[in-house]
Amino acid sequence: MSNIQEVLQERILVLDGAMGTMLQAYKFNEADFRGERFKDYPIPLQGNNDLLSITQPKAIKEIHAKYFEAGADIVETNTFSGTTIAMADYQMEDLVYELNYQSAKIAREVADEFTAKEPNKPRFVAGSIGPTNRTASMSPDVNDPGYRAVTFDELRVAYKQQVEALIDGGAHLLLVETVFDTLNAKAALFAIEEVKEERNIEMPVMLSGTITDASGRTLSGQTAEAFLISVSHVPLFSIGFNCALGANLLQPHLEAIANKTDFAISAHPNAGLPNAFGEYDETPEEMGAQIEEYLKKNLINIIGGCCGTTPEHIRVIADIAAKYKPRERLLVNSY
Repeated sequence: MSNIQEVLQERILVLDGAMGTMLQAYKFNEADFRGERFKDYPIPLQGNNDLLSITQPKAIKEIHAKYFEAGADIVETNTFSGTTIAMADYQMEDLVYELNYQSAKIAREVADEFTAKEPNKPRFVAGSIGPTNRTASMSPDVNDPGYRAVTFDELRVAYKQQVEALIDGGAHLLLVETVFDTLNAKAALFAIEEVKEERNIEMPVMLSGTITDASGRTLSGQTAEAFLISVSHVPLFSIGFNCALGANLLQPHLEAIANKTDFAISAHPNAGLPNAFGEYDETPEEMGAQIEEYLKKNLINIIGGCCGTTPEHIRVIADIAAKYKPRERLLVNSY
């Protein structure tokens, strides 16, 4: 199988679209989330999308296949909330290893099927590592600014368990995504480096922050360039941004980092901004036209979609990306 580093030199890689958007179309109810195994679980489980890798694996497999069919090179595992910290909401901390392992295994099976059919277009699995629902550098209590709901070490331990399971399940690379607090991300990156060292393995790592509003900063207050500088000591496969903004609003932040690093640059923006009902209206063609601006400006090595994006969006994006060469990377890291 081709090495993803080699493929990255040849063309722009296409990441998949939104898992949550696709799952909504199935209209799963509480009983569907529970399946037979969790039918007597003491608390509601609807909304725990990661659990569907165990209770509705066929649907997860179908979604991965649809994105690969649409032209994606990389699909993300269904593990955005796959840490003990996030799973505490459902009292499912004990299931974390299994959730991540099964999610990676399902995605890898689909990837291998597509690679076997099209050996000239190898498919890859990125283990999705979300930010958790806590922040290490800010207080959730306005009356107690010194309070922290989680420590760096608690995050490190939680991320390490997730990383080990994703690797065991067959992930080709890891994606630490939707980073709103760089300290959380550093805990994840530290855990990944720990696992790599203990197992004596190489594992490409993608890092994707999220700019939360028009100020152009992450939730923990960093500009795009500051975010890049603060993680540039880590051997990353790629750095970029996802979520929160549509493609056009994300462009200035990609421009801010594209000529300052030799890491590959990734982006998977939302399909515009949500409407009053929290839905995303941007058509594949509208989003594709905005993303083409990235490619004309030589900003991108990896492109995909976040909230509101579907296989139709990814198909249009993949067709556009195929016409362009990947961003030329600097030979020397600026920092």
